[in-house]
Amino acid sequence: MGSAITNEEFALFQRLIYKIAGISLSDAKKVLLVGRLSKRLKHYDFDTFSQYYRLLSSGQHAEELQLMVDLLTTNETYFFREPGHFTFLKNEVIRARRPAGAFRVWSAACSTGEEVYTLAMLLADSLPQTPWEVVGSDISTQVLAKAAAAHYPLDRNEGIPPEFLTKYCLKGVRSQSGTFLITPELKRRTRFLQVNLTLPVPAEVGEFDVIFLRNVMIYFDMDTKRKVVANLLPRLKSGGYLFIGHSETLNGIQQGLELVKATIYRKP
Repeated sequence: MGSAITNEEFALFQRLIYKIAGISLSDAKKVLLVGRLSKRLKHYDFDTFSQYYRLLSSGQHAEELQLMVDLLTTNETYFFREPGHFTFLKNEVIRARRPAGAFRVWSAACSTGEEVYTLAMLLADSLPQTPWEVVGSDISTQVLAKAAAAHYPLDRNEGIPPEFLTKYCLKGVRSQSGTFLITPELKRRTRFLQVNLTLPVPAEVGEFDVIFLRNVMIYFDMDTKRKVVANLLPRLKSGGYLFIGHSETLNGIQQGLELVKATIYRKP
């Protein structure tokens, strides 16, 4: 069975993933889509992407639809990515905060959890006497399951400062050799939720002092970016900070946010 895709079929999937997740798949992503979805065609013994699209569109296969979203939205991430943000969080945001309840941070596109546990290490180190919580969310249930497991291959620990590795990570032994786990004490201060950022965020998620929305806006068109920022802002406390990725900008969609420095915004 070949797994070539026609332009018409690719356009169907472009519209579908945009409708579900707000993601604009450029024509350059055609190879990626074929690579990631071909195994699903094989699973169903389908010969064409049209057959798979009809299955997804039937309204009777919610689990398969979620799996398709999982396969197309999984992004590369790693510990202490774009480290300047964590330096700013520690030296400017945390140092200047006025103690008032728990300090809460939201990693709003957390993928497999590296950003969540990076933030947790930083907060555990910087706020030893203060209650804090890190919430991670993603649209993909597959990556959320990996994030909640807090279990990573040993070669993923690059970037974690040696003192944090010693304090907050456990080296796997025997059957878990070649891996490491985040300590239970740290893991207990985190939680994970499935959130579609293109939809209003439920109020029960609560309010946050800091929201990290990094390396996800590049997948959205301008209308979707506006919608996502509008959905997040009610969950950011007054005086709170929004961090976006280094290759991203909120030009034209700041919606009342003040630019503190490139990629860092503050809600007045």
